[in-house]
Amino acid sequence: MKQLVSILDGNTFLVSDRRGDIEPARDSPTGLFSFDTRFLATWLLTLDGERLHSLSVDQAESHQVRFFLVPIQPTHYQDARASVIRSRTIGGSLDEELTVINHAGREQEFTLRLDTGSDFADLFEIKDVQLRQGRVAASVAPGQLRLTYHRDQFRRETVISTSAPGQIDERGITFTIRVPPHGEWTTRLTVVTVIYGARGEDVRATLPLGGGRTAAAIEQEQQDLLARAPSLGCDCQPLGTAYRRSLSDLASLRYESIALGVRLLAAGLPWFMTLFGRDSMFTSLQVLPFLPELVSPTISILAGLQGTRLDDFRDEEPGKILHELRYGETAGFEEQPHSPYYGAADSTALFVILLDEYERWTGDSGLVRRLEFPVRAALEWLDTYGDLLGNGYVWYETRNPATGLQNQCWKDSWDAISYADGRLPGFPRATCELQGYAYDAKVRAARLARTFWNDPTYADRLEHEAAALKERFNRDFWIADREYYALALDAEGRHVDALASNMGHLLWSGIVDESKAAAVARHLLGPRLFSGWGVRTLATDQGRYNPIGYHVGTVWPFDNAFIAWGLWRYGFREEAGRICQAMCDATRFFRGRLPEAFAGYDRDLTDYPVEYPTACTPQAWSAGTPLLVLRVLLGLEPQGEHLIIDPAVPAGMGRIELLDIPGRWGRVDALGRSRNL
Repeated sequence: MKQLVSILDGNTFLVSDRRGDIEPARDSPTGLFSFDTRFLATWLLTLDGERLHSLSVDQAESHQVRFFLVPIQPTHYQDARASVIRSRTIGGSLDEELTVINHAGREQEFTLRLDTGSDFADLFEIKDVQLRQGRVAASVAPGQLRLTYHRDQFRRETVISTSAPGQIDERGITFTIRVPPHGEWTTRLTVVTVIYGARGEDVRATLPLGGGRTAAAIEQEQQDLLARAPSLGCDCQPLGTAYRRSLSDLASLRYESIALGVRLLAAGLPWFMTLFGRDSMFTSLQVLPFLPELVSPTISILAGLQGTRLDDFRDEEPGKILHELRYGETAGFEEQPHSPYYGAADSTALFVILLDEYERWTGDSGLVRRLEFPVRAALEWLDTYGDLLGNGYVWYETRNPATGLQNQCWKDSWDAISYADGRLPGFPRATCELQGYAYDAKVRAARLARTFWNDPTYADRLEHEAAALKERFNRDFWIADREYYALALDAEGRHVDALASNMGHLLWSGIVDESKAAAVARHLLGPRLFSGWGVRTLATDQGRYNPIGYHVGTVWPFDNAFIAWGLWRYGFREEAGRICQAMCDATRFFRGRLPEAFAGYDRDLTDYPVEYPTACTPQAWSAGTPLLVLRVLLGLEPQGEHLIIDPAVPAGMGRIELLDIPGRWGRVDALGRSRNL
């Protein structure tokens, strides 16, 4: 797969090759995108009819990139007579400065051509090619090329303009230029995207930021966010680099929702630049000790969009928390159910968990009181619609076999849940971590009911239900002769017996019996699951294991961070430290930015983590991983009006100093050192 370069600013992002070019491809995420629509599918630069070659790509900021190009492949025997610099910035609109530099001692004439075009493809169409029903048109005006798409009331537009005169046609712009000896020529191209509403207005104009920001505003926001976050000083240079990169990426992933008018964290580039229930809540849990103000909008919006009815098309049920919200053509015409879609069996319990954790850190009791009824509705869902078989467990099976997700846990690819021999179970399925989340949600909700809702009877009921679930779960899911928890139960109550990373989330939830925790830890850090770079999603001796299979053998940084948190909770500090150390080591090979996933190859085999071929990067819960790693290493845990600090830093990592950690206690400092120092 060719290496791609991306820039983004929340609502808008661009993906190109290393020359800065975008070529039309129905199955590739290259293009200029905003709110699930591709506004540019072609952006191709030539000089005198020849493609350019990349010398280097300079990208210090997430919203800016510079490409250094020459018209020939440089050799020892022939120097380039000219070079081209493409300086690109995104902030709602796209601005690209083209500079042609003449290296000769005489004046030269060049023909610079930019081919442009748009298919206005919906993001779902790019992943799964479909028949288009709308019409694309192009029109030329003085200094401007306008590309439009119409399908009934669905209208999108791309407007391209240039600061230097050029010959504009429906397929692009041609510049015939003369450059003096050792001189240069420059033009600035601007691409504006328009999303029309029912009354013919750009719907983003009503948003607080108007749908876009200047480069200076983006940089200022990122600086402000970095200034508000705790200051990290550490001897482990990869951890320090990853921390700064994570904060920057999280800032760039914030976007404005068209329908909701608030800033939220998008899940990841390129496929998931929108609100995801599960991803957004896991990221919020990672972010809480550092930037708690980013969390409350997500909680409030998820509560506001909570399911209220039975809708088979959207997998919606009363009390259920959404999975995904989309704005594109296929969602608008109900060809996809994502407006929003509710096909996640874990998001509802995670909503309760996040609200409780948020209050424990911030002391924001007002939000807890305002959301009492959404929390009660979520808990009711766990016991009714979530319990498809009426046996006290959370199950899933889509109501929409045509377009609904088959697997509705975090490992949602079609083959992610399997028996040890590789067979796939039928539906419904009850994966193990869903039960852990449900247990944790009831324990936490009991605290909220007793402390804030003045309902001790409800609190007692929830605590009794949680205790019964824990006892039942440890009886039914435990595979005694193998000493690990089944990945799931099938509809007949049999063990779906694959050895997988899911049980690490059980430690985080607290549902694991103390007597079984050591065996779980041994498996997680054993050679079948632990690659040296992290815990694999599936053990190497399982039937469907594939080191580059999406959920069947790869290593996911977010998964590992929560596993480390679970190990820490049960007192396995050395084991948690090994995972944290592995994540820190991996960041060195990605310049501090952990991708969505990397291959499950043994560390001794590759010496570096091999990135999954189509991994999202940046991705929110991967960006949040170094933050949760810091929490685990420093042993940060809120308790009442105080922050408990109990560090356990692995040997060789040296000093970790985190200053001004925000919370209900004000701001405090934490310091940890390797035990060998």
